Amino acid sequence: MNLLMQANLWANIPVGEHLAFFSPMITLVCTMLAIVACPIVLGRGSRTTAGIALLGIIATFILALRVLHATTTNGVSGLSTDPGAGLFIVDGLSAFFQVLLIIFLAGVTWLWWLGSSANERNAPEFFILLFGSALGMSMMVSSANLLMIVVAMETASLPSYAIVGFDKRDRLGAEASLKYMVFGAICAAIMLYGASLLYGLTGSLSVADIARFTVANLATGEHHLLLALGLLCFLVGIAFKVSAVPFHFWCPDAFQGAKIEVTTWLSVASKAAGLVLLLRLTMIFCSVVGSPADMSLIQPLAWTIAILAAVTCTVGNFSAYKQKSVKRMLAYSSIAHAGYMLMAVAVFAHPAVEGHQAGMVALLVYIVIYLFMNLGAFGVTAMIVWDTGNDDIKSFSGLMRRAPFLAVPMIICLVSLVGLPPLAGFIGKWWILLALGSLDSTLGWFLVIVAVLNTLISLYYYMRVVVQMTLRDEGDPAVQSPFGGLALVNICALMLLILFFRAHPLKTTTDRFARTLNVASLTTPSPDNAVASRFIEAD
Repeated sequence: MNLLMQANLWANIPVGEHLAFFSPMITLVCTMLAIVACPIVLGRGSRTTAGIALLGIIATFILALRVLHATTTNGVSGLSTDPGAGLFIVDGLSAFFQVLLIIFLAGVTWLWWLGSSANERNAPEFFILLFGSALGMSMMVSSANLLMIVVAMETASLPSYAIVGFDKRDRLGAEASLKYMVFGAICAAIMLYGASLLYGLTGSLSVADIARFTVANLATGEHHLLLALGLLCFLVGIAFKVSAVPFHFWCPDAFQGAKIEVTTWLSVASKAAGLVLLLRLTMIFCSVVGSPADMSLIQPLAWTIAILAAVTCTVGNFSAYKQKSVKRMLAYSSIAHAGYMLMAVAVFAHPAVEGHQAGMVALLVYIVIYLFMNLGAFGVTAMIVWDTGNDDIKSFSGLMRRAPFLAVPMIICLVSLVGLPPLAGFIGKWWILLALGSLDSTLGWFLVIVAVLNTLISLYYYMRVVVQMTLRDEGDPAVQSPFGGLALVNICALMLLILFFRAHPLKTTTDRFARTLNVASLTTPSPDNAVASRFIEAD
């Protein structure tokens, strides 16, 4: 009888058509299975394994583009047996992030091929962990359900702990991995406690239901303390992924102890996934407010994110000042940039207000630009480490003479990280400032001032590396770099120039994805189970 009921339940739902929207994640899983089978069929050759991984990345990228086109054309889609609530969401936001994630995964895999493939004896295990982390991050940005968010974050985090200490012979990496795991376990426990409080108060795992309950009780003055505690505890888990202060202590040690490819991966992918997830949650909270005049009800949440952003970028920039290791300096730099991106998330605007998607557009643009800035900067650092065995700032002395095709892209990436024209980093920060200014409130102008002051503060430690490369020369020999590595970092530098002069197409593209995302659809039950249904339901 139960089997018959289940058959009738799914009878009118085109499962294959709906599952196509999740094909990028399914392909990632299939690639992981192929990598598991590779040692049995083709042997444990590192380049063979990397070749299978690259084929999987190409297939995933093609499917992600198809899903992105479908969501841009048709809006939100999904698979549902009961559209009242959901675990997974497919929309322009999640599809756009998946495309960016796969591009970055390809860059990191290529970096690994150049630097580690010759000596790596455990390539299948490495790529299983790397792809598992990517799968978890894809899941993170595709959910508005407390349970699924927690599962997705652990799916992304657990492989990351292992991959940081992947080289068991490296004491520094093992120590960093242990710190990362212990800190992550504590933050996960706090997040689960917050989720349990929210579920106990609302009786629902849906973020939309929790948002409605929160807004209603803020209006009536009930359950203030428990709601605030639950939301703050849940925010701890996301702040850990973003490496926001004070949940950033794992970041510098993990970045310094891990292999350079892993450091590059965590510097962008982990933070971007956490920020996009937080952006989705704030959008849902904004959409349940009845009118723009009632937005003051959730201003405490906006101020919480704003203060977190201000403290994060300030601590990250000041901590980078005294670093002699370029990897560690870039780790603190990534913390500071997480603060800048959190500012875009703090732009709480009602969907009924024209241009309400300004914060979303600013964040997506910044993530695209940040991908090229960090991939280029870490790529150059990787080739210095491979040649000299050291990432100390003195290893960069005279780089303009020793390797001009490394020095020039490094200068471009560092100047772009500061946020100076004529490079794309300026465009990223400019649109965040415009989004903050559009609020025309104390919160917005407070963050504008913090962002400008921190940009000035960061100028010193980025330019210190530039000075070392151009004005100081200790007579070291030329740096030997693989052609593929030179091509990668110079393409990143070129993209930063192109995105400055051709910023409008990028703005138009991200704006289109923001407009196609119907925020109300995240909080309003779908009327039927057709292709336009929004969610996956777990009974």
